[in-house]
Amino acid sequence: MSLTTFLLFLAGLALLLTGAEWLVRGASRLASWAGVSPLVVGLTVVAFGTGAPEMAVSLQSALSGAPELAYGNVVGSNILNVLVILGAAAVAAPLPIARQLVRLDVPILIAASMLCLAMSLDGRIGRGEGFALAIGSVLYVAWLLRESRKEKVSVPTEEYREEFGRSPKTPAGLLMNAGFVASGLAMLIFGSRFVVLGAVELARFLGMSDLVIGITIIAAGTSLPELATSVLASLRGERDIAIGNVIGSNIFNILAVLGTTAAVSPLGVVVPREAVYFDTPVMVAVAFACLPVFLNGYRIARWEGFLFLAYYGAYVAYILLDASGHEALPRFSSVMTLFVIPLTVVTLGVVTFRSLRRERP
Repeated sequence: MSLTTFLLFLAGLALLLTGAEWLVRGASRLASWAGVSPLVVGLTVVAFGTGAPEMAVSLQSALSGAPELAYGNVVGSNILNVLVILGAAAVAAPLPIARQLVRLDVPILIAASMLCLAMSLDGRIGRGEGFALAIGSVLYVAWLLRESRKEKVSVPTEEYREEFGRSPKTPAGLLMNAGFVASGLAMLIFGSRFVVLGAVELARFLGMSDLVIGITIIAAGTSLPELATSVLASLRGERDIAIGNVIGSNIFNILAVLGTTAAVSPLGVVVPREAVYFDTPVMVAVAFACLPVFLNGYRIARWEGFLFLAYYGAYVAYILLDASGHEALPRFSSVMTLFVIPLTVVTLGVVTFRSLRRERP
């Protein structure tokens, strides 16, 4: 891998992060000026804006003939978002959970994850399936708009002003924030091109598949906006932003990012066999794991955050051992299958049972 390509790859990541920040900031202020509820801005513009790098990279990957990279980016980002970002945010400070998140948003995430698994079983998410997922993202936003009318906006308004500042009131302010949006989009476009070119060459240099690079390196790079937003929100004690950002971004990744990518790609999105039988089920399992953890007193405790982080470490270790054909893989798989996973399932089951008992009147 040449030094020039590596530097372009790093420059692409920098453009993605800066572009996402400018896009979210400008769009949020314009939405506030237009009278859109701050709660809706947080659940849509912020969550979807931090998912913009995934959208840019996945679209560019599919159109550049690297569909495995596109699929791996979405699946890897969703796994990383829950295990690493929520885990790190909970370790920084225990996170309170809104009941609406447990009863509505997490079930929507689980349903979207299972739908993604069902669509991938034949090894491809076709254009028709992509359109269906994209329409689902529109319906989800419409539902958020409908639900927002029932919410009190005083607290979200304060959080919104702390995060993005007051909405513009002068023509110069409007023009400046429109410039933020346009510049952010341009950065995302050029940054995604550099990242995809660098990632493909990196995969060839390391002898790894596009899928592995997408699930690990690209997923980590494109998830940095979510990580920064959630950890900072957790440290500031801002209500629901840390968790809502992750859950909203994961829903956006499946419905909007994967759906749009499959819809615009001539052949849809190719799903590698190993992703069908391992990585996608892991993504579904991670979505299901949110429910018992979130139900535990409607908060994520620090020990649960450490558990999430440990599981992500084990997941990445398995991927790398498998990709390199390492002799330790069978022993590692046996330990995870026979001891670690069953112990975790029992622990989460007990936590869920106790939480449900406390919920009874």
